[in-house]
Amino acid sequence: MKPALSLLACLSLAACSAASDAPPAQDDGRSDSTMVVPSEARVPSQTGPRVVFLGTSLTAGLGLEGSEEGYVEVLDAIADSVGLPIEAGNAGVSGETSAGGLRRLDWILREPLDVLFLELGANDGLRGQDPLAMRANLVEIIEQTRARYPDARIILAGMEAPPNLGPIYTAAFRQVFADIAETQNVALVPFLLDGVAGVPELNQDDRIHPTEDGHAVVARTVWPYLADVLPRDGGPS
Repeated sequence: MKPALSLLACLSLAACSAASDAPPAQDDGRSDSTMVVPSEARVPSQTGPRVVFLGTSLTAGLGLEGSEEGYVEVLDAIADSVGLPIEAGNAGVSGETSAGGLRRLDWILREPLDVLFLELGANDGLRGQDPLAMRANLVEIIEQTRARYPDARIILAGMEAPPNLGPIYTAAFRQVFADIAETQNVALVPFLLDGVAGVPELNQDDRIHPTEDGHAVVARTVWPYLADVLPRDGGPS
């Protein structure tokens, strides 16, 4: 990430739960279910590998006017346009932490999946939670998913912590994602908001959540990683 965008990028990612009513200090064990992405966006438009996006308000598409404008839905359209249709399941919840995602996992895994896109952690950073605890939650999500569906492919989205927590914390937080990618052998999108964070015209008035155009950029960032793991010809990629 370019140094000039570092501060804005960190603030954008870490503040992705700004619309949540959850307290900022500690995870209270609850997800803000009132901010779940509308059900229309959860209905797959195509038949193909099932890709579940487990994440925060960035995945839920908070602030967008339509249900087809978020990066999940744009990825669905891209996949269809290149002849690799997917069934995109949006499991984004505003204010979600890694602990909250882990608590929801059993429900999410009730339906088979081929790919899990894991976009969690920014809200852990916003609350200043222990990076090691976040790491444990993310690893547990990966391990439980693989235990249930051994052939499932997993993509991890890298996040940033707010810089006001200090360089030691932010460095430790950032390193969690690289370490998980290496030790768990999962694909890593280094920075989900690359090219979006800190760009006014690609963010909503809150300067936190991407606009429709911003989500399109996010989708283009994610697509190569998703395309690389999609099963083809009825088998693994």
